[in-house]
Amino acid sequence: MAMKPPTNIWIRRQQCPCGDWKCYIKYEGDDQASTSSQQEKTETTSSLLSSEVVFTPYVGQIFKSDDEAFEYYSNFARKNGFSIRKARSTESQNLGIYRRDFVCYRSGFNQPRKKANVEHPRDRKSVRCGCDAKLYLTKEIVDGVTQWYVSQFSNVHNHELLEDDQVRMLPAYRKIQEADQERILLLSKAGFPVNRIVKVLELEKGVQPGQLPFIEKDVRNFVRTCKKTVQENDALLTEKRENDTLELLEACKNMAERDVDFVYDYTTDENEKVENIAWSFGDSIRAYTLFGDVVTFDTSYRSISYGLLLGVWFGMDNHGKAIFFGCVLLQDESTHSFAWALQTFVRFMRGRHPQTILTDIDLGLRDSIARELPNAKHVVCIWHILSKLSSWFSSLLGSQYEEFKAEFDMLCRLESVEDFEHQWNHFVSRFGLVSDKHVTLLFSYRAFWLFSYIRGYFLARMMTVEFSQSVDTFFKKILSEQTCLQVFFEQVCAAAFGNSTREGVQYVHIKTCMPIEEHARSILTPYAFRVLQHEIVLSTQYATTEMTNGSYLVRHYKKMDGEYLVIWIPEDEQIHCSCKEFEHSGILCRHSLRVLVVKNYFQLPEKYLLLRWRLENSLVTMEDPNAQSSSDECAQAFHSLAAALLTESMISKERFSYVHKELTGLLDHVRNMPETNEFVVNMPAHNASD
Repeated sequence: MAMKPPTNIWIRRQQCPCGDWKCYIKYEGDDQASTSSQQEKTETTSSLLSSEVVFTPYVGQIFKSDDEAFEYYSNFARKNGFSIRKARSTESQNLGIYRRDFVCYRSGFNQPRKKANVEHPRDRKSVRCGCDAKLYLTKEIVDGVTQWYVSQFSNVHNHELLEDDQVRMLPAYRKIQEADQERILLLSKAGFPVNRIVKVLELEKGVQPGQLPFIEKDVRNFVRTCKKTVQENDALLTEKRENDTLELLEACKNMAERDVDFVYDYTTDENEKVENIAWSFGDSIRAYTLFGDVVTFDTSYRSISYGLLLGVWFGMDNHGKAIFFGCVLLQDESTHSFAWALQTFVRFMRGRHPQTILTDIDLGLRDSIARELPNAKHVVCIWHILSKLSSWFSSLLGSQYEEFKAEFDMLCRLESVEDFEHQWNHFVSRFGLVSDKHVTLLFSYRAFWLFSYIRGYFLARMMTVEFSQSVDTFFKKILSEQTCLQVFFEQVCAAAFGNSTREGVQYVHIKTCMPIEEHARSILTPYAFRVLQHEIVLSTQYATTEMTNGSYLVRHYKKMDGEYLVIWIPEDEQIHCSCKEFEHSGILCRHSLRVLVVKNYFQLPEKYLLLRWRLENSLVTMEDPNAQSSSDECAQAFHSLAAALLTESMISKERFSYVHKELTGLLDHVRNMPETNEFVVNMPAHNASD
């Protein structure tokens, strides 16, 4: 049996970081995780079969095709305790196949076979008993359209029909899905006997013994059939991998000839075959000089065709977008391979180390970072942990999982290390997870992912949902269907340079009319300013109490959260808050902003408007520099019109209904208008009172 080639050569890494090679991750909502999608498809089919009413076929019933008729009859059969098979077909020169016969699986009688010349031949019993249940189809062409109609139908059986839990075990309904096939072959290669393979699959799927959609015999037959095919496929894949890797290397050489700033490097094995390969672009290196303070090294994907691990380095620009720094393909996930990848990346970036590096949980990667980037802060991104929770705990906890997830989220937000460690012990005890290997793993890595430990690390807002979505968008561009590594390289090139366009005008209106807000808007990018503006608006809700040493206690006027200590050093214009938001994101917090306002600051000190968040530090050219002032004029005009419209529409219910209807239609019309890069600066003056 030939193995079906994968439609996409990249999948999410499924090996669990807990160290148990039999444990693997199923990601929620991952379109590329064939395991979950096929399981969902199977469950959906079973659900439909159990819930939908399948009507009895009848003579004269019309189907668009013979396949549609077979599927319909098969669903009817399963619902009624038997299975069917295709019997005779009749063909003519003009119509081709014009008759199809579908019969009960127990139709006819088994013809006696000539016994093999062995001492004790097996006497196999046949299930066929001459059952006359059948459905015959005949093809006809009506008005030029081909259709099939039921010409004969009988639902009379001469044997007992099976119950639901029995009918699913008939050979026609026992299917080994593609994801299970891959898992079975992996376990078989590792030396697992068939009975243990079945046990492992039952444990992984969380089903009772005997409840898999196939039996041990099916697994044994599948492994036996595939052995020769696997050997042939391995040889073909090895040859294809070597050829494609050489093509990728040649593509890198050609790129280096066209772009003098393009860099690449690779290693070879003892047979002089390419092992690991990495590359980066000149624009990426220049971007790193501006935004290389924080780096994400994403190793979420690997190639199922080539056995290569994909690693991509990302940064965040001053507009909050993911920027590509470099790419690497590794032969394995060993500490040695990760060390080479990190050394190569630093060399590409001309020896500059990042302040902080974000990764997934990986022991080999953790050790490599500690050795190769000793001064960098290593953080495990919380999104990688959250994506694994369901696979780790949902089956184990059952109905308690949602409660567990909510409480876990609360623990992640605790600001005190002592509070976390005290509550963590109570948390795992309450859910009976004291000895769970994944809980042990999370706790051993707590200094890498827990907010109370990493709150003082500079992350430049790279753990926000928006940045995670930006990275996902990049991967969707480069991990579409590909036939070779050269195509992958070209897609990486296109995605890396896809954002090298002029940044359009983004109007951000003033919310508080505070001078400190207007000053920040003129310096920061719209993305950074929106974040700061949110803090400025919230700062107005905080009260300050000056301490004897010149520091301040800042608390919300409704005491919705705890109080924070803000230390103010006037000689150097230094301000430090116990929440450490500035150290974490590079943008001042509401508590510090409140103290600066109390100190009569009308502009933020220069040191608190980081260069990485400024407009002047953009990688791309901004649109018309006068556009902001023009936008202000537009905003004032609209505010004036809107105020007058509100006043007039509130006079009567009829006026309000009319205005609401017209504005809703106008808004929909404007949203559907095509966007252009031009902005009309000169606007005719209108007076709302005219």
